[in-house]
Parts: sequence; structure tokens; C-alpha cells
Amino acid sequence: MSWTVILLLAGGLTLLVLGAEVLVRGAARLAAIAGIPPLLVGLTVVSLCTSAPEFAVCIKSAMSSQGDVALGNIVGSNIFNVLCILGLSALVAPLPVAQRLLRLDVPLMVLASLVVLLLALDSTIGRFDGFFLLAGAVVYFIFVLRQGQKESRKVKQEYEEQYGSAKKSDRSARVVALQMLLVIVGVAMLVQGAEWLVQGAVSIASALGVSELIIGLTIIAAGTGLPELAASVVAGLRGEKDIAVGNAIGSCIFNLIAVLGLTAAIAPEPLMIASQMLKMDLPVMLASAVACLPIFYRGWRIDRWEGALFLFFYAAYVAELVLISTSSEFEPTLRTTLLFFALPLSAVTLLVLVLRQLKKERTAESAGA
Repeated sequence: MSWTVILLLAGGLTLLVLGAEVLVRGAARLAAIAGIPPLLVGLTVVSLCTSAPEFAVCIKSAMSSQGDVALGNIVGSNIFNVLCILGLSALVAPLPVAQRLLRLDVPLMVLASLVVLLLALDSTIGRFDGFFLLAGAVVYFIFVLRQGQKESRKVKQEYEEQYGSAKKSDRSARVVALQMLLVIVGVAMLVQGAEWLVQGAVSIASALGVSELIIGLTIIAAGTGLPELAASVVAGLRGEKDIAVGNAIGSCIFNLIAVLGLTAAIAPEPLMIASQMLKMDLPVMLASAVACLPIFYRGWRIDRWEGALFLFFYAAYVAELVLISTSSEFEPTLRTTLLFFALPLSAVTLLVLVLRQLKKERTAESAGA
């Protein structure tokens, strides 16, 4: 593997992360200048911009007939968002979960994951599937905008502190031009970063003898997920817990219905689904989404030990991918351990905790009555 390939990969990741940050700053400020409430800026504009690296990489890959990289990026990013980003954010500080997330957003994430899995059962995601997902994205954004008006004052204040409200002085032509320039520069950095990252990833896959799908699920997925990781961890450190959790969950939904939808709609040929993705990666993505339901419900928060559990399963998933790609003799042992010990034990533990929570709530209701 040459230094040129390593520099392409590192340079591509750097441009994607910096480009997303520049784009978020410019777009969020322009939205505030236009009079859009900070809450809606966070739920829509920032969610769009933090998913821009996935957009750039997926569209570049699809147009270059490298569908494995595009699909691996989306599926891997969602697994990364739930298991790694929420896990690290919870380790920084326990994350309270708003009831709206449990009632609406997490079920929507589970539904979107299930729909994509069902669409992939014929081993392709074609143009019709893409338009179907895009229609879902339009409905989702309308829904988010309406629900955003009903958020509590506390949540709205968090977003205002994070994204700010525009002052009269911010509406000058000079300030608007500067923010537009940031948006243009951010988009240019994303486009070039995607170009370098895809080139580097494909070269690494060839040099190491592993599939482009594995590279997309790991290196590219983690790289394009860095803006969400940074946004969520920083929000957690600042005490803006609704932003930390909502950003990760919203990004997962957006990746599936908007990023994958647009990629499949404009790709010159249908995106082919590898057998490994059907057997392992898509089910892991769906299982990660489903796992949020009992964890979020138990006490309406993600505790540190639950964050550690998420990180453990992400490390195990990556280890499984590495062992598969190297045809290691240890792969069957790890798979058996996860399927017949770690996963059942975790599921039983969460089920017991949820049942205890239900019993506690019923006892409290009986005492109150």
C-alpha cells in the first residue's frame, strides 16, 4: 500500500469532516437569518448537513458503479451512529431520552431499517425503490416540522443555545454573503473529500484483498460518521442531551430514506446487495435500531453501562468483519459466542430491566390512585 493511497484516504476524511463543519455553520446561520426557529434549524438543516458526507460518498460511489461502497457506507454509518456515537455520548454523561424520541423517532428508525431490509430481499435496490424512499423522506420532513412546533420550552432553549437566533446586525449583506461563501466552500470540500476517500478506499480494498463492502462498512462509515460523532459528544459535554440523542437517531432515519433514496434514484444501474449484507449487516442494523427501544424505555435514559454495552457490540461487529475479510479460523468462534451467549444474555438482561420498570410504574400508579 503506497503513501499516496494513505494520503488520499486521510485527506478525504479530513475534507469531509471539515466540509461538514463549515457547511453546518453557514447553513445554520443562513437559516437563522431567514427567521427559521433554532429548533427547526437543528432538526432539519443541521441533520441534512451532518449527513452531507454520506451523501457525497454515496452519490460518488454509485455514479462510479461502486454500489458496495455506497451501501456499505449507509448501513455501516447507521450501525456506527447507534452503537458507537450513542455509546460514547452516554459514557461522557448519561443521556436522558425525550418521550417524543421513544414514541416517534425510534419506531420510525426501526420501520425505516425494516423497509430497507425488505426492499433488499431481491438483492437489488433500484430506481423505483429510491423514489419510494424519497417519498418517505418528504413525509418525514413535513412531520418533523409539525412536531417541532410542539416541543417543550426546555428543548427549544437547548437548540437556541446551540444554533442561536439571528440579530438584526446579522442580516447585513456582508454577513449573508459570508455565510453563503461558507456553504459553497463546505460543499466543495465535501465533493473533493468524497472523491479522494472513495479512491483511497477502493485502492486499500485492492491492496489488502478485502471487499469494497467491508471498507465501506468500516473505514468509510466511521469517517463519514465523524460529524455526527463530534456533534453528539460536544452536545453531551455541554449538557444539551436532547441534541446528542436526537442528532444520532435523526441521522439514521435520514441516511436510510433520503441518502439511500437519492442514491438509488439517480444511480445509472440498480444497487446490488451482496449476500453478506443480507445475512449479516442489514440484520445487525435492524437489531441495533430495535435495541434502542428497551434501553431508551428503561428509565427514559441511556446509562453509562448501556453506552458501554453498545460500544462492546460495535467492537464485536467490527471484529467479526475483520475476521470474515481475512478468512480467520477464529471467525466461527466469535460468531457462535455472539449469537449464543452475548446477544441472548443482553436481551434477557434488558427484558428483565424493562419488566422491573413496568412493575415500578404500575406500583406508583396504584399508590397514586
